[in-house]
Amino acid sequence: MKYMVLMYADPAATEAMTAEERAEVFRRHDELHKDLAGTGELLNGAGLALPRDTTTIRLRRDGTTTEDGPLAGATEQLTAYYVVDCASPERALEIAGRVVDFHVVAVEVRPVHDSFGMEGGRPDGTPARQA
Repeated sequence: MKYMVLMYADPAATEAMTAEERAEVFRRHDELHKDLAGTGELLNGAGLALPRDTTTIRLRRDGTTTEDGPLAGATEQLTAYYVVDCASPERALEIAGRVVDFHVVAVEVRPVHDSFGMEGGRPDGTPARQA
């Protein structure tokens, strides 16, 4: 099953990282990339620009509007993602656990459903809530 591994960090902390801290972050992700490429589990992934470079588009009654900045004004912002294809929800959580560190302070793991349905469930294997 496919999962999104969504990584969150504080942009101010990201900008304040030393060269050594940045090198450590890149080293850890390079190691993870190699491991996942070796198992065939890594489908895609990338880092994202800082939130100040974000534009949000919203639907309003009279059409769409654009706003500078991210959707939510939280301290932690989406900073990077991986799309992985794993044999189990436990494996997806194991992969996600490898990216939490002094920089990535929170990680969401979400099953990816096909574009025509809502199949899938939570990362722990329990069914998704029904509306």
